Amino acid sequence: MAEGRATGEGLVEFLDLMRLMRERCAWKASQSHTSLARFLREESDEVLEAIDEGDPEHLAEELGDLLLQIYFHAAIAEEAGEFTMDDVIAGLTEKMKRRNPHVFGPDAQQVWESGRRYTIEEIEELWQAAKAAERR
Repeated sequence: MAEGRATGEGLVEFLDLMRLMRERCAWKASQSHTSLARFLREESDEVLEAIDEGDPEHLAEELGDLLLQIYFHAAIAEEAGEFTMDDVIAGLTEKMKRRNPHVFGPDAQQVWESGRRYTIEEIEELWQAAKAAERR
């Protein structure tokens, strides 16, 4: 297993790999969101099993299988003109910024530099408030 911090380079490479597999593999090309739904559920369950086992190598493998499902669904949506993996990532990035004002808010850097640390309870309150604001 690799040590250190990930660069993310493989994520872009795998996006191209998924497109190629959809183009050249009849089974992969024939799949839809609906036909893949059961695999998404199975892979999610296998991730949970690996967590329960406490085996990091098994967890890494199962997270890869789950990530495959995410890429698969994003490739299907891209082909249909619905959304792209970039849209998925942009939406997730914006959501995390909104829901983590203690990290990304206007005063976050100043608070961090002051040595102040939010409690778990304060963070949960901020998260719930952000989710409630999104629903409005």
